[in-house]
Amino acid sequence: MNPVPVPEGVEVTIDGAAVSVSGKLGTLGASIAPEVSAALDEGKVVVTPLGESKRARQMWGLTRTIINNMVVGVSQGFHKDLQIEGVGYRAAVQGRTLTLDLGFSHRINYPIPEGIEITCERPTAIRVAGADRQAVGQVAAEIRAFRKPEPYKGKGIRYVGEYVRRKEGKKK
Repeated sequence: MNPVPVPEGVEVTIDGAAVSVSGKLGTLGASIAPEVSAALDEGKVVVTPLGESKRARQMWGLTRTIINNMVVGVSQGFHKDLQIEGVGYRAAVQGRTLTLDLGFSHRINYPIPEGIEITCERPTAIRVAGADRQAVGQVAAEIRAFRKPEPYKGKGIRYVGEYVRRKEGKKK
């Protein structure tokens, strides 16, 4: 079963196949699959499958996780940290634009999407934060894709804690 606990200050609204969660960090919504049903019960959201099929069991866990991520997102938020390795590589936030210098002949200007906060406490550290877990991960992946870490010197943008497998290089 494992119901999703709803903390103080978070309001969950279930209207048929639509679930809406609002809290101090915003409002998120999602539609639930027809194979499952969700109900609010004593400050907890209970998701139950409507059948015994394999798809119903899959949607049961997926829907429960999506609702849990929305509840955690509007109450605490999510963040991903990126670090930049390389001489002359740097990042800066100017208004709603992330400016990246990554060794190309031009600067990369990345417009920050709605609902996402990007901060650079150092020129080589980027923090992507927001209430929607999927959007935070997508934006972090798009920023990383501008210059993935390469295996010879490790230069590029990587997640904090990511291990880059290094290669030896040419021998004389």
